[in-house]
Amino acid sequence: QVNLVESGGGLVQPGGSLRLACVASGNIDRFNGMAWYRQAPGTQRELVAHLSRGGSAIYGNSVKGRFTISSDDDAKSTVVLQMNSLKPEDTAVYFCVANGRWYDGSFFNDQYWGQGTQVTVSS
Repeated sequence: QVNLVESGGGLVQPGGSLRLACVASGNIDRFNGMAWYRQAPGTQRELVAHLSRGGSAIYGNSVKGRFTISSDDDAKSTVVLQMNSLKPEDTAVYFCVANGRWYDGSFFNDQYWGQGTQVTVSS
């Protein structure tokens, strides 16, 4: 079993910054990819950023130039989202997602979601 635990959400004023972190634990050596999605009330979940095992990152159009996704360890089981210049429209629950699991020499084509962390941008 694999668990993803997010941290770092909270309340911040417009223009401020937050740093989200996601740590995977359990039967995992590394993932092929880790990502952040978000969902605001009444909207569909949207991709915020994705980081591949090779280090390539892609971003949703609304966060390009403001958010940065990175891995916090060589095992690629931790992902960080640095969010700068936050706007009220960034308010949402942010979910960590991991897919393509490698463990003990075997590959598992599965996907895991964290429970989510609330980010609120308001004055």
